[in-house]
Amino acid sequence: MSNNLEVRYVSVDEIIPYANNSRTHSDQQVTQVAASIKEFGFTNPILVDEENTIIAGHGRLQAAKKLTLTEVPVITLEGLTDAQRKAYVIADNKLAMNAGWDFELLQAEIQHLQELDFSIDLLGFDEKELIELLGDDNQFDENAYTKKVDIPIYEPQGDKPDVKDLYDDSKTFDLVEKIKESNLPQEEKDFLMLAAGRHTVLNFELIANYYAHSSQECQELMEDNALVIIDFEKAIENGYVVLSEKISEQYLVDYPESDDDEE
Repeated sequence: MSNNLEVRYVSVDEIIPYANNSRTHSDQQVTQVAASIKEFGFTNPILVDEENTIIAGHGRLQAAKKLTLTEVPVITLEGLTDAQRKAYVIADNKLAMNAGWDFELLQAEIQHLQELDFSIDLLGFDEKELIELLGDDNQFDENAYTKKVDIPIYEPQGDKPDVKDLYDDSKTFDLVEKIKESNLPQEEKDFLMLAAGRHTVLNFELIANYYAHSSQECQELMEDNALVIIDFEKAIENGYVVLSEKISEQYLVDYPESDDDEE
């Protein structure tokens, strides 16, 4: 086997995934890898054999295709026997999994990244893992468009407002028009127009008033949309409200299920 490793760029269409690759890559993980490549560059070449069949880097190839890259860096491992190739496909993944963490140092590094205003979403940890690392009170940097809905509390008052006053979709409308006029494929237009709804601004004070004067069917659908929160336990169940473990335990003490029965 040659010890002279040379990085070369190869068309993604020339790279062949290994048919018996036992390592799986979810859409979420591929998206994370793609985000890392976009931020840091393609710093970890794909390893292939002489026939351009992947030995290590299936997830990186999927991420490259997701980013519509036409070429990716590869290193050819020459002279491996068939047994060595098969073993390395497994070992490359398993050996990395066997590593551990110094959690105190990891926590300190992540907190330092926060202080530097760096998006820690790129680190690959999910929300639950970050809470375990940093604690419930730590305001880690989530993607602004993936945060759970944060709804203020309003007391309904006054007459029922006009439904058109409940929201401001001017920015959404402008963005949709811009998307329609683009030269993108219709599938991409449909996705972008769907995502454009995130820019609609809701007036929760007026929404509370509208809810108070609406039919039962409309109220139920507004609750399902988390536009208003009436049933606190239902809000927790649906994920609109997240309690810390300590508060959750106290809540169960103060409001046991038996107390829900009418006397």
